[in-house]
Amino acid sequence: MNEQTKAAPEIRRKGGGYLGQAWLILVLALLFGSGLAAVQMALEPIIARNKLSETLLQIPNLVPGSETGEQERVNGQLVFRALDADGNLMGWVLPASGQGFADKIEMLVGLDAALETITGIYVLDQKETPGLGNRIAEAGWRDQFRGKPTSKPLELSSAESSIPHHVEALTGATISSESVKDIVNGAVASLKEALAKASGS
Repeated sequence: MNEQTKAAPEIRRKGGGYLGQAWLILVLALLFGSGLAAVQMALEPIIARNKLSETLLQIPNLVPGSETGEQERVNGQLVFRALDADGNLMGWVLPASGQGFADKIEMLVGLDAALETITGIYVLDQKETPGLGNRIAEAGWRDQFRGKPTSKPLELSSAESSIPHHVEALTGATISSESVKDIVNGAVASLKEALAKASGS
């Protein structure tokens, strides 16, 4: 028996070892993936309840004069009626989301009862760049949306502007700022369309 013949079984064993390791990795990946999916499914209802609680908590801050909110669907769209202590409609709060720079941005958009003015915005969830894009959640930046008219879509400006429908972008975070602006514009247009269809006009 020569050298090559002696080495052959060893080579075969090594090859089988690699194949076994590959299968082990695949099985582990499947198990971990299934585990993560199960955890996600278990947590989804809890996350949804927490977001609903936070939304109801924010309604008085987003719509002046309101004390509570009622969830409903208008032409298939989820909205919250912002009500005062006597149940009068003071405005609307819309859950809205869109793609940011890093991940999805989830927001609440407050509007007056006539849908003519933005009364506030709130960031429910975001994963934007720390120190840059994540500043979209800061009240100092969000406050500029309060009082903006909805007669025209909002536009982004690189500096503070006196033009009513302009909002100033965050320095170094134009994409995140643009995303928030687009989410707000989309939410306003969507509710106007939904209410128009619901009223038959």
